[in-house]
Amino acid sequence: MSQHEDPARLEDGHEPTVEDVRALTGASTPHFALQLRARIRALIRELPPEHPARIEGEREIARLDQIAFTGEVRGHRAEAGLEPLRSVTTDGG
Repeated sequence: MSQHEDPARLEDGHEPTVEDVRALTGASTPHFALQLRARIRALIRELPPEHPARIEGEREIARLDQIAFTGEVRGHRAEAGLEPLRSVTTDGG
C-alpha cells in the first residue's frame, strides 16, 4: 500500500473533509498507527486551525500517537460486564 492510497484526497482543489480523516482512521490499529498519522498530517497540512477536518485530524493524530506507543485494549478489559474468554485468561477459565 502506498503512503497515499487514494490520490484524489491530495489533488489540487480537493478540500479535505472530516469524512476523509475518518476514512483513514476507521480501521486503525497500533501496528499501523504511525503510518496513518503520517497520512493524516499530509491531508490536513494546508488547512487553517479552525477547519473541522484539521480539528478532527489533530484529535486522531493524538489518539494514534497514544495507541502506537501504549497499545489499546478492546473487549473484556475495555467493556464493563463482559467476562474474559477462556483463551485470554491465565488460568484457562
